[in-house]
Amino acid sequence: MVYLTLCFRAFYICPFMSATSCSRCNMAEFQANISDPKDCKAYKRTLSESDSSALIGRSIGDEIDGIFVSLPGYRLQITGGSDGSGIPMRPGLAGGQRKRMLLSHSTGFRPQRPGQRKRKMVRGKELGPEITQLNLKIIEYGPKTVEELLGAEG
Repeated sequence: MVYLTLCFRAFYICPFMSATSCSRCNMAEFQANISDPKDCKAYKRTLSESDSSALIGRSIGDEIDGIFVSLPGYRLQITGGSDGSGIPMRPGLAGGQRKRMLLSHSTGFRPQRPGQRKRKMVRGKELGPEITQLNLKIIEYGPKTVEELLGAEG
């Protein structure tokens, strides 16, 4: 018996598998890197599937509430991220797809000599289920300190 499974906007035929056993159907979990510009520290936090699904569809530069990363009263800005292959997100590329772009000194490429350009793979600015790492910056502080809320994980 063959089941037809819906996996992230595409149909895959998974022979001899149930609809829930397809490995591509798992929801994304983001590894959030939260930077604190005031203290010059960074904190890591793994977001649950429910918090991750609430962030899907947001873009680089959007502001989110800190409740998603256990920081109530805080406001955070999405500054970037990368997918499971390590391909970085780029603010100038619309959507969430991967694309090969000719880059000079910018996100995704650091030239070795002046004027060097290279065609590199980058991902669009929109968050999707393929993203595994999410970079956030604190822009508005809450009543408690970040150290109290997140602990000494930094």
